Amino acid sequence: MTGDPDGDTAVLNALFANSPQGLFVFDPELRVVRYNPTGRGVRDLPAEDVLGHGIEDFSPGFDTTELRALIDEVLATGDPVRGRLVRGRSSSGGHRMLALEVSLFPLPVPGDGRPGLVGVVEDVTERQADADRLAVLSAVHAHVGSTLEERTTVDELVRALVPAFADAATVDLLDDSVAGPARPPGPPAPDEPLRRVAFAPPTADVGRRLGDSRRPPYPTPYSQALNDLRARLVRVSAGEPWLSADPDGFAPLLRTGVHSMIVAPLTARDTVLGLLTLYRHRTDPFEDADLDVARQAAFTASVHIDNARSYRHERTVATALQRALQPGEIPELSAVETAHVYLPESAGGDWFDVVPLSGTRVALVVGDVVGHGIEAAATMGQLRLALRTLALQDLETDELLTRLDEVAAQLADASKGPGTEVATCAVSVYNPVSRHCTMVRAGHPAPVVVDPDGSPRAVDVPQGPPLGAGGGHVYTPALVELEPGSLLAHYTNGLLTGDGRDPASGARRLEHILASTTRPLQELCDTAVYRMAPSRADDAVLLLARTHALPAERVADWTLPSDASVVSTARRLVDRQLAAWRLDEAAFTTGLVVSELVTNAIRYGDGPVRLRLIHDRGRLLTEVTDANSASPHVRRARESDEGGRGLYIVMRLSTRWGVRHGRHGKTIWSEQRLGGGQPDPGAAADAFDLADLLEDADP
Repeated sequence: MTGDPDGDTAVLNALFANSPQGLFVFDPELRVVRYNPTGRGVRDLPAEDVLGHGIEDFSPGFDTTELRALIDEVLATGDPVRGRLVRGRSSSGGHRMLALEVSLFPLPVPGDGRPGLVGVVEDVTERQADADRLAVLSAVHAHVGSTLEERTTVDELVRALVPAFADAATVDLLDDSVAGPARPPGPPAPDEPLRRVAFAPPTADVGRRLGDSRRPPYPTPYSQALNDLRARLVRVSAGEPWLSADPDGFAPLLRTGVHSMIVAPLTARDTVLGLLTLYRHRTDPFEDADLDVARQAAFTASVHIDNARSYRHERTVATALQRALQPGEIPELSAVETAHVYLPESAGGDWFDVVPLSGTRVALVVGDVVGHGIEAAATMGQLRLALRTLALQDLETDELLTRLDEVAAQLADASKGPGTEVATCAVSVYNPVSRHCTMVRAGHPAPVVVDPDGSPRAVDVPQGPPLGAGGGHVYTPALVELEPGSLLAHYTNGLLTGDGRDPASGARRLEHILASTTRPLQELCDTAVYRMAPSRADDAVLLLARTHALPAERVADWTLPSDASVVSTARRLVDRQLAAWRLDEAAFTTGLVVSELVTNAIRYGDGPVRLRLIHDRGRLLTEVTDANSASPHVRRARESDEGGRGLYIVMRLSTRWGVRHGRHGKTIWSEQRLGGGQPDPGAAADAFDLADLLEDADP
């Protein structure tokens, strides 16, 4: 101070007369001995209610326990307390809520007596209200939209607003299944219902349950907000005329003491999504400044709801596309019995296929495209079709994946750039005649193999690079011989990684589950899903195959010298075998096919000729193998040509035919349907005379 008592007194008098803060001087008994009645927040306090009184006497709207704790802290430590925020009701002014910043300073007294206190109180109600509004918006931005789930988003919205900003909140959405993703901009139709999707707190009496759907009453603030797409602050009292539009429906508002509410439309890209409604029954009603908070919260939530709906729509389309691109009904095969489980949880690019091949063989395929959504599903469809096309060309498994890698590289060039990983894939080709299984993989987990006794079988399938890099990668196959009744399990990683498991432990668990090799395959598939509990964040595929061996009596195999004279011998051998199989009706057509194929092998092949017949499930397969790897070509012979009709005849007499290349030669095969499905021999002749065909076919 100045050292001049009169001067100090003048300074104190000026301070107490003009300070905008409330100033209080407390004696050692904590009674007020002086205060400035003009300070904000205290100017309405009568002097007789303050002077000589303790703090609890003139601040009944505040928690005196909290204030006493601050005073005790200062007295105990001797250190001042600055800027502590306390809230309470004003003793005047309609009991509105106040926010005060309180600072307390110890006031020494002469001698060793207890010190007094100086208290400084500043009314920060408006400033704190703005800070509270910003905090609410910060909470909305921080917590709303953590997922792409609509239900989660609206739940996060009402939890962010209650109780910090409102005493209750509801979200009602227009059902997007009514108008679909192409909902027109602007207000919805007046009779379009709103569905209650969220409210808070859980105990709120809001008159409607979750899932209830109804048209908004008209005319009310709800219908008006939907009509002009403007948020509005609404006072609620028994005399409001809009309450009469639905007295029973609005009864909970009056019953719970709601005195003000805000109705804000939820809109995104000029499209109405629904309504956010906020209710207050606390002391302070909503103010005009609160409308901005509601608008911004509604805008933020609308963006996330719209994103969730767009994602859901895309996921629905992608899942439908993905399912449509999966194999249809898998035919019964002699080679294997199959069952599968397909769980498109994330609309990714997992796929599987079972491709019947020549010679009763079968290709088992599982793949996983990188990414999710429509693009991944489309890529999956292209790769699956390309693989099936390549497999039907009877390529060796390693060459099949090399060609598929080139296809994937072209897809990567078109969408993601060269050298990008597009997919992983595993292929197994099983031959029920030899019981050999060839396995090859490109960045994909190896199949699980379980012997008929339930023991897992370790098969080292070399890991090749994922599909998409291109450059002619070499994929090394593994060859194993399987006993009849063995289980082959092809899968994607989504099946293994549930509950946070790593793929290696998941594969061991799958081996344990599949040890029950004699159980029905579909039951075994379902059990695997139940016990593996696949991750909901990824697609999952499980393809099971139980191997069979083709009975020896269904296969006839001869090795013939490379001499033109053996053609008639081959026909006689075939006739006798067909008679043993009681397939005499197929003898004539099969004889023509065998004659042409054996003649072709003798004329253009190398080394001895191998002839094989397979009788399998209503079809007859004829195969002729020679050591020449050159592929034959079908052409239409001219009338002046002496030859050139052989493969054309085979084509016309066969249901299907083709060429299969091996490591040391090629096999030309023909398939005929039995049981009334035989081609007409006259059709094979076309422009030729059948007698000429027989003469040309039998040297």
